[in-house]
This record gives sequence, C-alpha cells and structure tokens, in this order.
Amino acid sequence: MLDNLKLKFSELFGQQSQNTFFAPGRVNLIGEHIDYNGGLVMPCAVTFGTYLLIAPNKEGIFRFHSTNFEDVLEIPLQDDYERTGKEWYNYPLGVIHNFLVGGKNVHGLDLLFYGDLPIGAGLSSSASVEVVMAYALNTIFNSGYSKLDLVKIAKKVENEFIGVNSGIMDQFAVTFGEKNKALKLDCETLDYEAVECDLADHLLAIINTNKPRKLAESKYNERVSECQEALQALQSVLKIENLCEIHTDTFNQHKDLIKNPIVQNRAKHVVEENDRVIDAAKALAAHKLAEFGVLMYASHESLKTLYEVSGVELDTVVDFCKTYDGVTGARMTGAGFGGCAIALVKKNQFDDFSKSVTDYYTAKIGYAPSVYSSEIGTGVVEL
Repeated sequence: MLDNLKLKFSELFGQQSQNTFFAPGRVNLIGEHIDYNGGLVMPCAVTFGTYLLIAPNKEGIFRFHSTNFEDVLEIPLQDDYERTGKEWYNYPLGVIHNFLVGGKNVHGLDLLFYGDLPIGAGLSSSASVEVVMAYALNTIFNSGYSKLDLVKIAKKVENEFIGVNSGIMDQFAVTFGEKNKALKLDCETLDYEAVECDLADHLLAIINTNKPRKLAESKYNERVSECQEALQALQSVLKIENLCEIHTDTFNQHKDLIKNPIVQNRAKHVVEENDRVIDAAKALAAHKLAEFGVLMYASHESLKTLYEVSGVELDTVVDFCKTYDGVTGARMTGAGFGGCAIALVKKNQFDDFSKSVTDYYTAKIGYAPSVYSSEIGTGVVEL
C-alpha cells in the first residue's frame, strides 16, 4: 500500500516523497458523554488511520491531495489562513495556520493524504488528519512543540478553524495512544494513565451502523446544556465545578435537588459512567475481561435509557451481541445517533460474528452495517 502511495505521490508532484507519517483513529472503550463534565474517559488508538506523504517544494506553495477525495487545493504561503467551505483540506490547512500564527517557520510542501478510516463513523477521522499534519510539521521544521502542544493545536483547529465544539479526548488519544493499552484520561486536568489492555484471545470489532448522523450536533449541544442545568441545581448545596467530581452515592443523596426528571437522568448517567471508567480500569489491569464486558453493556444501557443518545441501529447491534456467545461485551461508542458500536469478540469467531451481525442487522434495519476488526494500536508516528 505504501509503495502505491509513493508512486502516486511522484506522479502528482514530479518528485519523491521524503517523509511518511501515520496517525490512528480512536474508539472510546468506555466513558461516554462525560468529557465535557470534567470526567474520566478511556479511549484507545485503533490500527486504522491517516497516512501522510510529504516533501518540501521550492515554489512556496502548499499542494493538498487525497486519495479519498477529489477536491484539491494549491495555495501560496501566507501569514495566515481562513477556512473556505467544508472540504477536507481545511483540517490540515487549519494546522498550518496555527503554526504560522504561533510564529513557527513553515515553507511550501507537497502533501498526499490517504485514510482507511470510515468517514463520519465517529472514529475521529478529523482528529487523525489534524494530528498527523501537526506532527509532520513539527518534525520537518523542528518547531519544538511537545506532544501535548500538538494535541492542543489540533483541538484549536477543530474548535476555532473548523468550528466544531468538541472536547480534547480525540486528539489526545490519537497522539498518545500506546499499543495494547487504553488511556484513562482526566478531561479536566489532562492527567492520564496508560492501562494495560491485553485482549488475549479477543479482538476489537467495530460495527459501523452506516446511519447518517444528522441529529448529533443539535442533540449534543442539548445534552451539554442539560448537564449544566443539573450542575447548577447541585451547586446550591455542593461545592463542585463539574458533575464528575461526585460519585454515585453522593449523587443519590442529593439528586432531588434536580427537579426536572429528564435532567436528573442525564446527570445520573454522567456520574455513574464516570464510576464505571474507574471500575473498568481496575478490571482491565487485573485481566478480567468478562468484568469489563459487563461494564460495557451497563454503559450502553445507560446511554440508551438515561442519556437517550443511542437509537434503533446501535441498539440492534448491541442486542445481537448479547445473544452471541463469542462476544464478551459491547456498547455504542462516540456521540451516538448512529456511528459505531464496539464489541469484544473472540478472534476465532470474528468471521462468523461479522456475517451473523450483518445478516441480523440487515434484516432488522434494511441495509447492511460495515464490520471491521482492530487491535489496539499506537499513536502518531513517523514510518
């Protein structure tokens, strides 16, 4: 595959590529919709991601090409840039913009991107592109940024240049991911611990529902404001800055302060999910996969009934997983309303699982899901 990309690069630009970089996508194993509540999440890098082949040019032009999209951009070196339209190249352009306004020395480049992540499935294809670009610039131009600086730059691109109000988990996992480890990340302090995640005779199955996620943005913002409402009610008695500062027992003692039952449900999910991440880290560290699987199912049930961000497509996948003996645990991952579910599946049963879940889902939903197998991969790297 890399040989073909190198050939494509020389055809496009009339020169050889000089460096190749890779940044993965990510899944969140557990800890959903708590990153904006100051909680703990547990993402890991997957083995799919974004490849970037790169070489300087003498013309002082940035030439963006992708094997995944027809849109191309050739733009001269400027002092700064603005987003134009919704094309894919705005993500790497936003990274260049941030390096320039940060006073870093950057020159013209020929750039070829290739991604094997499904777009729009909730596996962080955008964070993958942002991070691979930031890491490449930092390496090639000796910009002196730390990995954490690169995470913050990538998040800034997402929030300010692109205009999507997301947290820092995606960029963090893509940058700091470690092979066969999950990251227990505190979204408030950015302290993290790499937790041993030996899947033994299991692999990570990623089941893309292939449902377009049109509702996600408005519902996401709605959930954020509901959590703020719950927090304000609890702050009348408790000295807390975020919902995730309290545990389940404290929440149960004070939940009646939240008068709206729907808002109370939202807060209950957040507090209990944060506790589940703590329990999940212990289970994984102790190689208790079955225990982890129980927590995955509990997380999904909470996202379905208390937080109401699942949907018939994701529920269909998880319902099937509960009946299949080669699955140890499953849940929706990401913002919900479509996107992906993940499952821990016995390696020797994956092919059968893939066919069976596809048949079941297609019969219920009317179209097929896409099923991938992944191991837990490494973060951004130069190849």
